[in-house]
Amino acid sequence: MADRLDQIVGPRAPADEVESRRVRYLLPTLFLVGAAVLIIVSIFLPYWSLVLHAPQYPQGLVVHAYLDRLEGDVQEIDGLNHYIGMRPLSEAAQLEKSISIFAIVALALLVLAAIFIHSPWSALLALPAILLPAVFLVDLYYWLNNFGQNLDPNAALSSAIEPFTPTILGEGVIGQFKTVAFADFGLLLATAASVLIVIGLFLQRRAYKPLVEARQGVDGRQV
Repeated sequence: MADRLDQIVGPRAPADEVESRRVRYLLPTLFLVGAAVLIIVSIFLPYWSLVLHAPQYPQGLVVHAYLDRLEGDVQEIDGLNHYIGMRPLSEAAQLEKSISIFAIVALALLVLAAIFIHSPWSALLALPAILLPAVFLVDLYYWLNNFGQNLDPNAALSSAIEPFTPTILGEGVIGQFKTVAFADFGLLLATAASVLIVIGLFLQRRAYKPLVEARQGVDGRQV
């Protein structure tokens, strides 16, 4: 059991080794801590935004999607969507919104935990945080597609609009409406965090791989 735990945790660098190569061992920690901080900060920023251009709204309507809520001209957009038979935006991703803050904090803690694991298990711990931007976009696509493909046939303008999948990034056209969707600061920070994690894990592997190989060599001679 102890050997198994030791394999998961990985080797510890001797104090004199850390002292002589301080930067080598410090850089992975800095990158991973920086990634965890970016993930936490992203909670307070919108991940995705949409600008809807309609004839009756020349300035455009804007909705900002945070991890746990929607802000902006949500009621106005829901009012327009009602005419084509689309459900209110607030009905989407209710489960995801209810657990998102706890989930993001957990991801940040897993990234911090990876700092102390000097084996391939560190990559498994950090993998959910690396995949966060992709998972967010996939979930967003699912809900937009679900809402756009399941329009109420009894809506006032149902005959004028065919079921559709809204564009999640870039420009889209829905009848007489034009939409511009883009990744906002929260998603950009989460993406930057993913990059920092990958770099941090690479640097960690480079720093501790010689120690792993040396220990394996010793174990092999003992056998």
